[in-house]
Amino acid sequence: MSALEETVRDIATASLGSPGIAINPVIRRLLEAPVFPTLLRLALPNLAEAVARVAFITLDAYFVSWLGYDALAGVSLVFPLLLLMQTMAAGAMGSGISSAIARAVGGGRLQDANALVMHAVAVGLAMSGLFSLIFLPSGSALYAAMGGVGPALAAASAYSSVIFLGAIFIWMMNTLANVLRGTGNMLVPASAIVVAELVHVTLSPVLILGLGPAPRLGVTGAALAVILSYLAGTLVLLAYLGSGRAIVRFSWTTLRWQWRLFADILKVGGLSSLTAVQAQATNIALAALVGHFGTTAIAGYGAALRLEQVQVPIIFALGSAVVAMVGVNMGAGRRLRAAKIAWTGAAIGATIGGATGLFGSFFATEWIGWFSREPAVLEVGSLYLHLLGPVYPLLGLGLFLFSASQGIGKVAGPFLCTTSRLIVVAAGGWLATDLLGSGLTGLFVVAAAAIVILGLSMSAIFKWRVARLSPPLDAPTRGDL
Repeated sequence: MSALEETVRDIATASLGSPGIAINPVIRRLLEAPVFPTLLRLALPNLAEAVARVAFITLDAYFVSWLGYDALAGVSLVFPLLLLMQTMAAGAMGSGISSAIARAVGGGRLQDANALVMHAVAVGLAMSGLFSLIFLPSGSALYAAMGGVGPALAAASAYSSVIFLGAIFIWMMNTLANVLRGTGNMLVPASAIVVAELVHVTLSPVLILGLGPAPRLGVTGAALAVILSYLAGTLVLLAYLGSGRAIVRFSWTTLRWQWRLFADILKVGGLSSLTAVQAQATNIALAALVGHFGTTAIAGYGAALRLEQVQVPIIFALGSAVVAMVGVNMGAGRRLRAAKIAWTGAAIGATIGGATGLFGSFFATEWIGWFSREPAVLEVGSLYLHLLGPVYPLLGLGLFLFSASQGIGKVAGPFLCTTSRLIVVAAGGWLATDLLGSGLTGLFVVAAAAIVILGLSMSAIFKWRVARLSPPLDAPTRGDL
């Protein structure tokens, strides 16, 4: 019997009025309150987190740009890998963690929910070690293959070494944050991430430029500021979980490693992580193809990609709420309500993507100019945003439906959708640049087409998945309508 079937069985034999975790007021709101206002209320603390993550994406590049476009190009080569680790920790494996805990909490399985905390920590430790083992020895060769040469390659290697030495803190902050999100607690994780960004903003200028007694560390200082900010966020979350105020807590004395609990995390987190790898492999493939046109082209692409990625934390702010709401409702057998939550989130995602695309289309030069006034950098970055901005609504829609699929616990379909995007970019981009000689314009048109395919295929697969769900155990409530 699957974990989902066990949860449905538990709910079928117990009512929400039974003693225990199921009558927690936070959980009851996720199960019964009207969908749209509940989703917004749940995500509201995450908007502060989204602002912090947007600040990181933009200010990290801005601070590095003080050192020149070679440094910006070098950090742009590392950025897809850093974003891969961040995305995997927060939105892929992290969502596997929050989904598993949400389904356990929704099903009234408090003992499992508590045990999942330590299982999640173990997964986070293993993943951080894996990233360090892979990218510490191979980083320089990878950045060279992506087109990095001279000072840009040196900057990439220096930045990368510090980031992947401190990978454990990136993984721990996001792991613990998702433990709390799975219980419907968005405020504490958001607060921890805001604290982390305040540390980042404070330390970056000091360590990069050597202000006061600090030595001038350049790009190494930029990376060190990133790692120290994640350490600060980790400490905040550890303090809260250790205080006993969370719905779940560390089970130090009764801990028993159970493969079924690892499986509950990994059945969503594993494929979601591969999906995150594919998403960043798409960015890396694009960076490698852009690298054929020189260092300034890489810098322009990297600056433009920052705007594309700005919508990701905003969508994640609401998407993590979708994972929690869908997961809790699936755990309680309320499939009709779970589907309603998913499509509501998808509409919000398309709106966010549309707003980002409009900004990029109308203010491309101003955005790229914030990082560099080099004419070649401005030209490449503006071209990217003008061609891809109009399709960002489909990117936002696809990202939200992926979050909903994580909450349901079924991500094989979305994995195939991201696979198709990677294939289109890699194969189509190579054809456009190497065989057809259409230059950067042809390459970026292919990248835009890949996003269109992603959004449409994700919608079709999710609609098919919802149609295959078993009938809900309960009749629709007022909150389902």
